[in-house]
Amino acid sequence: MVEWQVSHRASPAGCRIADRHYNRQKIGSPQFVPPGRCLVLIRDDALWTTSWPFAEYVKHAWAGAWVNSLFRNEGHERASDMILSAVAATRFQWKPPANGMVTFVSPKAVPGTMVRGERIFGHCYQRAGFRHVGFTKGGLWAWQLLPQDMPPPSPAIGQELELFA
Repeated sequence: MVEWQVSHRASPAGCRIADRHYNRQKIGSPQFVPPGRCLVLIRDDALWTTSWPFAEYVKHAWAGAWVNSLFRNEGHERASDMILSAVAATRFQWKPPANGMVTFVSPKAVPGTMVRGERIFGHCYQRAGFRHVGFTKGGLWAWQLLPQDMPPPSPAIGQELELFA
C-alpha cells in the first residue's frame, strides 16, 4: 500500500501542490478543500482530498457520496495504487455512504488515455475500480466507486487506531 500522511485543509505543503491542480479555484488561497467534512492526505509528491458534503447542499446526481475533490500525483507511483490507498484511508476514517465515492474529471484539463480506441478521461480511476457513471451538467466525467468495491479500511500515517474495540 502507498503511504499517505494525514494533513489538513490549510497545509502549506498541500497548498503548494493544490496550486498546480487544474480545479484550483484561487491560486495562493490558504485553504484548498471545500467547506464541510474532509480528509486530507499528503506525500512529498502527491495530494488527495476526500470531501463529504452534506447531501442537502449537493447539486450533482450523487448526493451523499464522498467526493474525491482533488488528486494530484507528481511522482512516479502508479496513480491507481495511490487512489486505492487513499480510499482505504477514507474508509478507515468513516463508514462509506451508500453512494460510495465519486470524482469528476475535466476532459478540457487532462489529456486522457487511449483505451481500446477510445479516449478515457480518468483512466487511473477506472484502473482503481471506479465505474464511469455519466457526466455532470458541465461536461465533467463522473466516476463512482461503490462500498462493496472499495478496498478494506487501512490507516494513513497519523490516523489514530481505536484503543478499545
